[in-house]
Amino acid sequence: MLESMSRTVAIIAKAKSPLLPRTLAEVAPCFLERGWSLVADASLLGPWLESGLDPASLRLDDGLGEAPELALVLGGDGTLLSAARRVGLRGAKLLGINLGSLGFLTSHPASEARAAVEAFLAGHLVEDHRLMLHAELWRGGQKVMEAELLNDAVLAKGALARIMDMHLAVGGEEAALIKADGLIVATPTGSTAYSLSAGGPILHPALAALVITPICPHSITLRPLVVDASVRVAITVGDAEDAHLTMDGQIGMPVQEGDRVDLSRSVYTITLLRSPALPYFQLLQQKLHWADR
Repeated sequence: MLESMSRTVAIIAKAKSPLLPRTLAEVAPCFLERGWSLVADASLLGPWLESGLDPASLRLDDGLGEAPELALVLGGDGTLLSAARRVGLRGAKLLGINLGSLGFLTSHPASEARAAVEAFLAGHLVEDHRLMLHAELWRGGQKVMEAELLNDAVLAKGALARIMDMHLAVGGEEAALIKADGLIVATPTGSTAYSLSAGGPILHPALAALVITPICPHSITLRPLVVDASVRVAITVGDAEDAHLTMDGQIGMPVQEGDRVDLSRSVYTITLLRSPALPYFQLLQQKLHWADR
């Protein structure tokens, strides 16, 4: 049993979800009764009060504490992506409870929230270790941005802009001059997100690999490419109008002609917790209807 008076769980939630107050009322007592400390940012105070829980039992800290052992993610996959950057990078394990629609990463349904938490406290959940992507944006020889990503980095044109020109290098080798609406570089975790919608393959999460997927390429021979995660992927922006770099669908900034995006395997990994009763291929079948007839 995971019993301790000093352990901390950070609650990261989709504050506007109508399911949140009821879910908090179900799962928070599981931790409080065992002496865990609960911490969250100020956005959780309203749902916490609505749930009927004692406000004195929740510590508000927008930094979510120094070193939470667990991040209880109550929301959808977007909430989990945010949690990965906020506390997953600091070593917190992520337990996702799905309050959204798909919930591929937040695989435990809200109806089983208490059971999932009890399984964690009993030490019955399985750890999945996921690699992350390190992204840097360079402009005029200066690094103007960097970030750690769980899903993907996307270079794409604006809605009314012309097709983009991008120079792709892989492992220091010039790979292609790409004319397309954009380009996605995804981790195995992100291979089931935008990359999959753009025609990319599903990568098993245990693989140390990245997938490079063009978005609506000018040439039909330009197909998605899987490369070893140890190689550096560099994309130099050529002719581009109203183009943007978007990371995990949540961080973004405009890019200019001559900008270079460097992507490499991050030194960080993320730990997701899941039920042993929900292995990966069953999750694919349940959430994405993979291999359905």
